[in-house]
Amino acid sequence: MSAAYGRGVGGVGGGREAEAAEVAEVAAGARAAGAAGMAKSSGENGPRAPAAAGSLSGTRESLAQGPDAAAADELSSLGSDSEANGFAERRIDKFGFIVGSQGVEGALEEVPLEVLRQRESKWLDMLNNWDKWMAKKHKKLFFSRFLPGSEIRLRCQKGIPPSLRGRAWQYLSGGKVKLQQNPGKFDELDMSPGDPKWLDVIERDLHRQFPFHEMFVSRGGHGQQDLFRVLKAYTLYRPEEGYCQAQAPIAAVLLMHMPAEQAFWCLVQICEKYLPGYYSEKLEAIQLDGEILFSLLQKVSPVAHKHLSRQKIDPLLYMTEWFMCAFARTLPWSSVLRVWDMFFCEGVKIIFRVGLVLLKHALGSPEKLKACQGQYETIERLRSLSPKIMQEAFLVQEIVELPVTERQIEREPLIQLRRWQETRGELQCRSPPRLHGAKAILDADPVPGPPCSLRHPSVCLRTPPSPAPKPSPSHPRRPRRSSGSGQRRVGSWTSPQPQIKPLREMHVPHRMHPQRIWPHRSQPPRTWLPRIQHITAPRRA
Repeated sequence: MSAAYGRGVGGVGGGREAEAAEVAEVAAGARAAGAAGMAKSSGENGPRAPAAAGSLSGTRESLAQGPDAAAADELSSLGSDSEANGFAERRIDKFGFIVGSQGVEGALEEVPLEVLRQRESKWLDMLNNWDKWMAKKHKKLFFSRFLPGSEIRLRCQKGIPPSLRGRAWQYLSGGKVKLQQNPGKFDELDMSPGDPKWLDVIERDLHRQFPFHEMFVSRGGHGQQDLFRVLKAYTLYRPEEGYCQAQAPIAAVLLMHMPAEQAFWCLVQICEKYLPGYYSEKLEAIQLDGEILFSLLQKVSPVAHKHLSRQKIDPLLYMTEWFMCAFARTLPWSSVLRVWDMFFCEGVKIIFRVGLVLLKHALGSPEKLKACQGQYETIERLRSLSPKIMQEAFLVQEIVELPVTERQIEREPLIQLRRWQETRGELQCRSPPRLHGAKAILDADPVPGPPCSLRHPSVCLRTPPSPAPKPSPSHPRRPRRSSGSGQRRVGSWTSPQPQIKPLREMHVPHRMHPQRIWPHRSQPPRTWLPRIQHITAPRRA
């Protein structure tokens, strides 16, 4: 199975979408009108992407060699740049797919319009003050009793509003910061010719990526051109890694929500921070994560773990496409978007949780195992999952409530890596360390510019300055002790006065008044300041 995700041509484009793509490819040979429309599209997109347009010229020429326009294929021309009537809009769902192409899906979770507007307002405020939210409210702090957990995480679990999803993904993944740190880099890579050994493989994979989506349904259309530009730029950005076919659906999903340059930097973050080593030549990282998933399955569903162990089914046979494509080719599209919202926020832990949920509900009971007596039946069960367990609301709830802690998911890689080194030796792929979520990525690549504390000043509480010493008398006098309180009043003597250290600064988050710290008092407690001054005053010998 891992060989299917190597550098060959077969690869990821299997299943229902690949068959439809082949049918569309055969029918596209008899379409002259569609070719004219795509020629118009290439003319419009030519100044923007000259390198991609030139590399796709052979594809467009082959399409123009068909019979007359009377046999034009309606499916292939649907959603192309030349489409001007309203017929296509009535057949396109809200995600951009042709109606009926995604099979029979369950009822979509419709968010009330008023709730959606409220979420959009909250996300707009959060994105406009992103560094402040990440610094103050992403993890549990002193005010955890007021904010039980990460507010950003809770909002991602509820779902990012569709109008802001692309922008939120850029901020969560750190792609926005990468773009600011590398201005003009993508344009430079886009203008470069590229490595011929990768260009041919990329071009043959373009029509396999979501052929029923309006962006990619037209061969040589703007969607496929942008996809070619992003994948070619990555091979130039990481020539030692090159191109892997599983990167194509990842880049295609990003292009559905953002322009090509932003999608490129998000792809870089996914390959380097979220899933490092997944797309290397020997796929060692995905093999190691297969062992991690199988070990976590024993804690979540012992029945499924025992069955897979008895059938001697390697995890790579069922989890390779899940993990390398981030479930973009497995789940219904509404569920894919919800999973990606949480994935960009919390990292690869969400991918593990989704895989565990699917295995638990597919093989987690004796009744379900009655029809899985052999390896073939078990693999078929995992390839044709029940629509119920993939339904959006059910899946998200199961992911959140899965009985496995974050600490277990973070510790298991260390255990499996030690076992790998004992049995197979050191990993040959020296990939960068994996970062778990948006907070870790922001700490690794801080936002350029002044820190948040300078843009949003904090309230600092200090001790009042010490009073001026009284004139020294002719003879020294021992300090007198105050009765009852146990505090010492320091007098004046000929020796120099001890320097009283200022109280350590106490930073209060922006817009937090000190009265909110002590809700029932207008001032701090009485014993808060005096005792610290007397503690620092040394005793006289």
